[in-house]
Amino acid sequence: MAPDLHPDLAHLLPTDLRTECVLIAYVKGSRLFTTGERPTHMHFVNEGEVVLERAGADGSNAILQRTRRGFVSEASLGSSQYHCDAHVVTAATITQIPISSITSALAIDPMFSARWIDMLNREVRRLRMHCERLSLPKVQDRLTHLLATQGDSGRYAMGSGLKSIASELGVTHEALYRCVASLEKQGRLARQDGFLVLQPLGV
Repeated sequence: MAPDLHPDLAHLLPTDLRTECVLIAYVKGSRLFTTGERPTHMHFVNEGEVVLERAGADGSNAILQRTRRGFVSEASLGSSQYHCDAHVVTAATITQIPISSITSALAIDPMFSARWIDMLNREVRRLRMHCERLSLPKVQDRLTHLLATQGDSGRYAMGSGLKSIASELGVTHEALYRCVASLEKQGRLARQDGFLVLQPLGV
């Protein structure tokens, strides 16, 4: 029997594939996979937060992807090994699906293939926005771009905290703290119940 799937995942997967899904609860601090491991399953985040990180030459970690809902590391479907680490940064429930079953279904089910391609297209658009964000020179512009494009009507869940968001924006956490404090003082930003919330101009 298939577990209760997130509606987005249930819509994506064909019926036979849903029965192979396994729902797993992860505690904060768990590692989903590590660099060099062979991918065997795709991971869909239902609740919580997972980040993909890669260590730089200087010892710092760069955040490649932050997922609060959806697949983690879609590119692993056709890879012989992971090229980054996946960390569970808040308690999470994650659905695992065997990669071999997904590839078999993609080969014989054109409707599933079309839905999978559409999902990948949305990820490409997200990555383009991320590249656009990193091209902005000012911390404030990067932050407001994140909240406007990735938030829900300007509300963006802080998740594991500002330090993690700073890594995603490619800035120091000190610079982000100063930026947030300045925007709060101007009345353009508020912290509410674990969210960063953009305030309409004039409010």
